[in-house]
Order: sequence, then structure tokens, then C-alpha cells
Amino acid sequence: MNDWQLAQVFPSAAGEVRWDRLGAPGGRPVVLLHGTPWSSYTWRAVARALARGREVYVWDMPGYGQSEKHAGQDVSLDAQGRIFVQLLDLWRLDEPLVVAHDFGGAVALRAHLLHGAAYRALALVDPVALAPWGSPFFRLVRDNAPVFEQLPAALHTALVREYITTTGGPGLHPAVLDALVAPWTDDDGRPAFYRQIAQADQRYTDEIQPRYGGIDLPTLICWGTDDTWIPVAKAHELHALVPHAGLELFEGAGHLVQEDAPAELTAALQTFLTEQS
Repeated sequence: MNDWQLAQVFPSAAGEVRWDRLGAPGGRPVVLLHGTPWSSYTWRAVARALARGREVYVWDMPGYGQSEKHAGQDVSLDAQGRIFVQLLDLWRLDEPLVVAHDFGGAVALRAHLLHGAAYRALALVDPVALAPWGSPFFRLVRDNAPVFEQLPAALHTALVREYITTTGGPGLHPAVLDALVAPWTDDDGRPAFYRQIAQADQRYTDEIQPRYGGIDLPTLICWGTDDTWIPVAKAHELHALVPHAGLELFEGAGHLVQEDAPAELTAALQTFLTEQS
């Protein structure tokens, strides 16, 4: 991840948040939100492409990537949604374009539906948005996090690596897989991995799911057809709930569409965002 470094710091209540801005002022800004157990690193190619004609903001949520990780940290969807609102205020963004993946989708939706964050348009990429969610492995770790935290470092690294390879699609390049695993393997990262799973509570999406019918902004739903974490059936379910939403499916891509079909996803986002700018 040496070629992807976030230079700016925001001192949030949940710990230091690392963020950065790419590109130059021009057109409506875009903000990218990552999911779990990822970081803004998954957006690197898309962010650099979008930044050729506009400002692009990226950030690692507290407890993830290059941001602070510490014992007792609140990394819940509730905390992340509130911090996102604070970042939008820090950046002085008035109705930005927002693109959110996985848990980032829930964060963006909570910020908008519960905290009044205003967007010009919203693109959701394989989002965590509809109950039920969480694989059997995810639930096992969530219910037994203190036990998993006792795993020796080598076994923990092997577990994280195997978990990340189950996203579906054609598979990750070995260097990318190494980069996705790395933040979870040091002394701060190992407990942080289990902490973020332990705090992943479906009540935070149950709280907003009944409000999806009231979303009144241009929305695009993107999904990998071979997503094994959140099946593509959820794309059609969400599409039916959000008024006038568009739907883009990416054949053969898994949960990490950014890695499996970066060119196709970037093209779809560029078209959607340009139409809404």
C-alpha cells in the first residue's frame, strides 16, 4: 500500500481519521466511502480516474486502513455515519456526489436519512443495506470475538487472508490481496479486525430500511453478479425499494467490483456522475 497514502488527519471522537483529496477543483466534488474489512485502498484506481476532471475525497473510517485503531473504539455504523457528517462539514461540501461500497453504503444512507447530509446524487456499490446480512463465518466471529482475538498471529493472518478470498468473482491479484490483509496483521490491526465485526449490528440498517422509499435524489445501484457476500438478488430488492433508482450489473464480478471490473465500474460511475453534476 506504499503507493496509496492518506496525508490529512481529522481528530474524530472515535480516533484520528486519515483522509485525502485528489484532483483539482472543477465540477461537483465526489466522495468515496469504503466497506469492511476494506479501506480507501480499494478505491485507488477509480479515485484516480475520477480525479482527472474533478475533486475526489477519500477517507479511511476509524478502525480501518491507515486510520487510528485502539481498544474500546466505537467503530459501529452509527459512529461512522456521524463522523461522515462531520467530515462533510470539515470539507465544506455542499451536496457532493457520493459513491459508497459495502458498509460504506449503510454509512452514507444513515448520514443522509438520519442526520440530514445532503447529496447531489448517490451511487451504491454492493451495499450493506437490506436485512438479513452477515455470512455464517461473520456471525461466528461476531458472537465469539474474544476467542478469535486469542489466535496466534500466523493463524490470524491466514484466517483474514482466506476470508478476503471468498468475495466471489475472478479472484484478487496476489499483491492486492497482500495489501488488503496487511492493515489487520500488526498489533493494532489484529484486535481491530474482530472489533469491527463484533460491532456490526443489523439494527443499524433495520433503522433506516423503512425509509428507502423516501429517498429523493438520483441514485444508482451497482452490483457484481458473482458477489458471494451479498447475492445479486439483493440488488433487485433494493432497486425496487428506492424510487427511480438505476441499476447496473457487472457480469462475473464479485463483491469487490472495484478490483474485479474497475474499468466497467469507472465508466458507469463517470456516466452517472457527469449526468448529475
